[in-house]
Amino acid sequence: MSVARTVGWTVVAVVMMALAVPWFLWDSAGVAFGLPVWLWWHVGWMVLASVVFAVFARTDWGLGVEGVH
Repeated sequence: MSVARTVGWTVVAVVMMALAVPWFLWDSAGVAFGLPVWLWWHVGWMVLASVVFAVFARTDWGLGVEGVH
């Protein structure tokens, strides 16, 4: 169970890192609600990162650090 959870959180971390920089929006000049679309991407990413971290902290804090029981 612990190995599966570690692998799962590793995949989540890699996906979050891949989504951190919106490469596909670099050439975009789009504006939404007065702000550039790429800025909204970062706002959404930060909300998602906060939710993911909250879930991780409540469920698996110490995973991969503390000894397996």
